[in-house]
Amino acid sequence: MKIHTHAESHVVELDDGSQWQIFPGDLATTLSWKPETDLRLEQSGDRVSSHVLVNGTDQSRVRVIAADETWVDGEVKKVLKGG
Repeated sequence: MKIHTHAESHVVELDDGSQWQIFPGDLATTLSWKPETDLRLEQSGDRVSSHVLVNGTDQSRVRVIAADETWVDGEVKKVLKGG
C-alpha cells in the first residue's frame, strides 16, 4: 500500500482509504516516509497497538491503531517510560 495523505504527523491515510493513528513513540520513524513509500499492514501482538505498518524498503515498523480508536489509558506512558 502507498500513503495517500500524511498531513497530520500522528495520522496516516493509506491508498486503500484506511486511516491509522501512529504510536507517539514511533513518530520519528515516519519522518522519512514519502508518498511512494511502500507499506504493508500487519496485525500486532503488542499490548498497545492492534497493527503495525511495515516499511517495505527498510523493514522499519511503527505501531498503529485505527484513527477512530483511542490508546489504552496508561499504556502509552508505561511504554514510553520503558515499562
